[in-house]
Parts: sequence; structure tokens; C-alpha cells
Amino acid sequence: MDQQGDIIIKKVKKGGHGGHHGGAWKVAYADFVTAMMAFFLLLWLLNATTEEQKMGISNYFDPTAISRSSRSGSGGLLGGTSITKPGALKSSSSPPMISTPQAVRAQAEDTESLDADSDDPENIESKTGSETDEEGTISQEQLEKLLQQQEEEREAAQFAEAEKLIREAVEESDDPDLKEVSDSLKIESAKEGLRIQLLDQEKVALFPLGSSEMDERTRKLLEKVAEIIKKLPNKIKISGHTDARPFAPGSIRTNWDLSAERANASRRTLEELGVGDERIAEVVGMADRDPIEPNDPMAPENRRISIVLLRASSRTTDSEEEIDREPAATETSLPSVQLRKNVNQINSKATPQVGG
Repeated sequence: MDQQGDIIIKKVKKGGHGGHHGGAWKVAYADFVTAMMAFFLLLWLLNATTEEQKMGISNYFDPTAISRSSRSGSGGLLGGTSITKPGALKSSSSPPMISTPQAVRAQAEDTESLDADSDDPENIESKTGSETDEEGTISQEQLEKLLQQQEEEREAAQFAEAEKLIREAVEESDDPDLKEVSDSLKIESAKEGLRIQLLDQEKVALFPLGSSEMDERTRKLLEKVAEIIKKLPNKIKISGHTDARPFAPGSIRTNWDLSAERANASRRTLEELGVGDERIAEVVGMADRDPIEPNDPMAPENRRISIVLLRASSRTTDSEEEIDREPAATETSLPSVQLRKNVNQINSKATPQVGG
């Protein structure tokens, strides 16, 4: 029988995770953290640099594209400019950048230049305003004047365009009636706004003498006017005017009545053509008190309808201007109601004479 030694079986028990993987995971984790740090640095760099600085960094890693400018520091990473140059997006809590001596010098030169500009008297005045406005702010009064000026310029442009469109609408029309009365249209800029006047001519009457029945040609002319002015927001003043041809002394009607009736007939026509009633600010009869031809009271041009697009800032009316121009009141300048009462007391049965 063979003699054999005792057989000893030794079992080694490996424990822990580290036994299976060793320390390789620590290396991988360190690489990951390093990569993340580099990634966040890249994001910060992209956010904190200007386009010029990004180009400098790009050129640094591309030797064939490096600029060889003679400017101090141009051969550096950022081409002589600081990453914290005013205008860069940076946080107030971010750490200061370590720049090269060349970059520091360039930044110092830029700062000195800015300080010199700020000390320039002309520059100071441009920032702070005029001598009377040391804080550089606009007073309420100046602001109101500026806004009013802008409104007046806008309104003047609208009036000019409206005048142009009205003239074109009448002149380019193929209607023979409109061609007959085209010379009756007179448009002008006045203190209170844009004045559009429809005047009688020697052989063309917009209203029959002594009547407020509108001629068909007058209506067609008003139609062209209404097409344009109904698109504007301005208030409207309508006034009727006659010549000095009187009614009979015993007539219950006068040129005051006739001019007011013609103005009111024009108002009704404009409203029928689409001009809103809320835009009518005033309808007046002026009789023969405001003639276009004062040296010829019977001139046909004195018989007219005046339509005024009022300015937003207008405070003066035709009636107020007329009061300023008229002499002291006499029997011939009494209001229509009082004049009618006086005439009726003289003779209420007289045959009326056609007025202007």
C-alpha cells in the first residue's frame, strides 16, 4: 500500500466588488469628471467672449490662420483683447481672468480712451442735454411741444394727400357734369385746417338763385369730396355763403337763412354719402359777411359752400375770425332772427325778391 501524504484543499474566498473590477472604475470616473469640467469651461468661454475673441481662440489652435498683426499682444491667444472687455456677457460673481501683460496694456489703453471721451465738454453736453437741462431729461412742456409738432406734421401730410386725391378724382372723371364744375373746386390750407370750397361760376350755379335745392352737379362734386374726407378722423365745419343780392324788404327770408339752409343741405348730402354725423362740428350760415371778392359783392364766387377739415389743435373758427374783422354792430349786421323781426314789423305782406 502506497503511502500518500494528506491532501489539503485550500479555498480562497474573494470578497468585495473591488476584487472583481480592481481600481479601473476610478480612472474612468476621473476621466469623466475631467471631461465635464472641460465641457463647462467651454460653455462659459463661449458665453463670456465676443466674436472677435472667439476668432482669436480659433486662430490660436489653427497655426496656419494666426494673424501676425503688429498690434501689441496680437500674437497672443485673444489677439491682444481682454475676455472681460465691456460688452462681454459675464457674471459679476465670476472670477477675474488672468490676462497676459499685452492684454492688460491694451485694456488699460481702452480705459484711458473712454475716460478721455467722458471728460470732453461736448460729449458731456450731449449726454446731459442743454445748459438749462443739466440732468439730460426732457421737461413735460418740451415733450408736449414735441408731440404737438409731430401731430401737426402728420396732419399736414394727411391734408396734402387728401387734396391730391380729391383733385385727381374730379379731374380724371369721365362724367361731363363733373367736368363742368371742376373749376368750382377750390382747396387750400387754412389756419384752422384744410378748406374745401365749392364756388359758383359765371355760368355754373351750384344752387339756383334764392334756393337751397342742390343742383345735381353739386351733388356729384360733393360725392367725390366725401369719398376722401370720410376716411379721415378730423371734425368738419360747414358754412354757407351768399352774395350781397338782397331779398325784398318784406320777405321773411334773408341771406342769413339762405346761407344756413345751403350749409345744412350740404351736411345732409355728406351724411348720405357716408360721412358720420358725429364728425360734424359746426354748420353755419354766413350770408354775405365773408366775401371772397369784397370789392365786388355781387360776384358769383361769393356764393359758395365751405367745408373745413379742422385741425386737432384748431381753436379758431370762421365765425370768431369774422367777429374780429367786423366793425361795430349796425342795423345791417344784426343776427338773422332780430333782423327778420324788424323787417316783419315793417311789412309782412311784401312780395319776396330772390336773394343770392
